[in-house]
Amino acid sequence: MQRPPKKFVPTPFEYHQEIELKIDSLTNLGAGVGRIEGWVVFVPFSLPGERVKARVFRNDKSFSQADLVDVLEPSPDRVAPGCPLFGECGGCQYQHLSYEKQLAWKTRQVGELMQHMAAITFPVNACISSAQIWNYRSKITPHFEKGKDGDLGPIGFLSFGRRSQLVDVPQCPIAMDVINRELPSIRDGLRATAHKFKRGATVLLRATQDRVETDFRAVALEEVGELKFQFLAGDFFQNNPFILPLFTGYVAEKASAGKARFLVDAYCGSGLFSLTLAKHFEQVAGVEVSETSCEWARKNAKANNITNATFLTASAEAIFNQINFPAGETAVVIDPPRKGCTPEFLEQLIQFGPFRVVYVSCDPATQVRDLKQLTEGGYQLEDVQPFDLFPHTRHLECVMTLVKS
Repeated sequence: MQRPPKKFVPTPFEYHQEIELKIDSLTNLGAGVGRIEGWVVFVPFSLPGERVKARVFRNDKSFSQADLVDVLEPSPDRVAPGCPLFGECGGCQYQHLSYEKQLAWKTRQVGELMQHMAAITFPVNACISSAQIWNYRSKITPHFEKGKDGDLGPIGFLSFGRRSQLVDVPQCPIAMDVINRELPSIRDGLRATAHKFKRGATVLLRATQDRVETDFRAVALEEVGELKFQFLAGDFFQNNPFILPLFTGYVAEKASAGKARFLVDAYCGSGLFSLTLAKHFEQVAGVEVSETSCEWARKNAKANNITNATFLTASAEAIFNQINFPAGETAVVIDPPRKGCTPEFLEQLIQFGPFRVVYVSCDPATQVRDLKQLTEGGYQLEDVQPFDLFPHTRHLECVMTLVKS
């Protein structure tokens, strides 16, 4: 048997001990959860209802982690993965699970996070599917390292469960067709010019106007319904264009409901929500910490003939100092980065007291953490709607609508 790591704790299982167990559920990270005499074991790539053989590699204080060795009794929901690298590449977690069940589990996981993290029980609407569940990503960023011999190593993504080891990815079935069409020649070009690189690097492939842009500072174009958005190719923009009209339309519906006449779009970026929602409001104020993104939002407003939206450069922690909209007639859309909002921002939001808050998040865990502070500050949930912007992965976007009590 392989020698265990120095810090390995040999209870309740020995290092690389093989165990059999039934899988009951999935974590929000995509791993199967089973129990042996009440002791929790996490087994990635296993599915609820399955009986599996697993090999333990770590024992923590209240659970163990194990690698999947064999599926002894498969779930009827298990399907053949769409990528030969699934399980080796760390990019996807759910390709082995039928898409219908992916949606069901993502819906359930949002509800469980609310219960466990905020002690809130609230009905979660069924997760809304992307119109396209393969070849949907408009941006990928493979990495490579330069070897000691001067050649490039694998060009791809982190291997599953590894912090630095890369897996070579010649094609990616969740990336748009145009990206996969250009990826081989881009990879060949990198290897042919390996001598120019002193160290490893990240490569950009951004689909725009039926071509692929690799320059982080170049201008990219994305269409959302009737609107056109320009932004720097390396900057953030939602990477699944096939669901964006439905996604932004839903946010517009929730934000403009009731008596809301004014909109504040915090973390507005290049104006996605500000501009897609502008026709529903008398005035819109977008706020963004990045002056570059703010300038693109102004350009996009002008290019789309939207005259009722203004954009302010300010820290999210100080945005309401510049807002003079009446709070009782104002909706606020929040779309923060994965780390969520700071307590200072939420305190400021609660003090401003908008009529409605529509919180958009790519990480329901940090969203639920912030939800607790918002409910303690006088807001109550009206609606919870997950969207599957990232099929076959554990990731999702969740829209929570709150109203002032």
